[in-house]
Amino acid sequence: MLCLLGPTAAGKTVLGIELAKALNGEIISADSMQVYRGMDIGTAKPTTEERKNIHHHLIDIRNPDESWTVSDFIEEAQSAKLKIQNKGKVPIMVGGTGLYINAWLNGFSFPPAAEDKEIRKRLESFPAPILYSRLSTVDSLAATKIHPNNKKRLIRALEVYEITGKPISELQKHRMEPKTKSLGSISNEEPRISFAGSEHTLIGLNLPRDLLYQRINQRVDEMIAKGLINEVSGLLKQGYNRQLRSMQALGYKEVIDYLDGKWTRDEMTIELKKRTRHFARRQLTWFRRFTEVKWFEPSVDIASILRYIKTI
Repeated sequence: MLCLLGPTAAGKTVLGIELAKALNGEIISADSMQVYRGMDIGTAKPTTEERKNIHHHLIDIRNPDESWTVSDFIEEAQSAKLKIQNKGKVPIMVGGTGLYINAWLNGFSFPPAAEDKEIRKRLESFPAPILYSRLSTVDSLAATKIHPNNKKRLIRALEVYEITGKPISELQKHRMEPKTKSLGSISNEEPRISFAGSEHTLIGLNLPRDLLYQRINQRVDEMIAKGLINEVSGLLKQGYNRQLRSMQALGYKEVIDYLDGKWTRDEMTIELKKRTRHFARRQLTWFRRFTEVKWFEPSVDIASILRYIKTI
């Protein structure tokens, strides 16, 4: 199975489609936000035309107020992988959510705790410093890995502790043992397509930081020009609460703050560019964990990538 990863604005969507055409493949999205319907511009979702030519899985499968977790991703990605392979095609995972790709490649033992709305509502009423202090008491290891101002992750860690009675850091230590080399495999008899015997081939897209930042700034300008503000305003008018996890995503939170009068349009644009650059750095931190990635720049000839794939 081919996995294409890289930071935002590196060009994964275009390359993924080209690889799918060349390899008779279909794409499995590994983007945590593209699953949501109506959230198109801010997530840089492939266009309807692009998806018409190449089948994309795990896009537009949830409403913005519906839950979507890493374990949901694994389950849906496994199902998509089998469907693609049963058609005799190549599954190509494309995305920038490092947690998802890591869970897919390496296995992950998910906390046995569904979301509890009452617990979350209660925890939401506390400021981040109090939540962080509480987490430091019940799970000091998790506290070292979560930023004191990251209220969403603080709440999730405390929620898991309240439901299970165990620290989330302890539950995350246990890895699943896959039945074959690939986490996506369900049995030894499962039909698989590999490249020269390899279960996973990891391709990374990146470019020098200054050029990446230029592309990020340009993408933000393009998103706003295409109607990002109207997209967010429309979602709010449909009744989607601004406190939803989906609506707190990068691009949506900043526009909501602008609509609430916190920033001018120019201030919002500058802030969104800055936060997107920071996000790209965090993505690259995730991807450095994957030692078998072969990195390319977006300008590379696709023939070079195909030659590399055939040598694996």
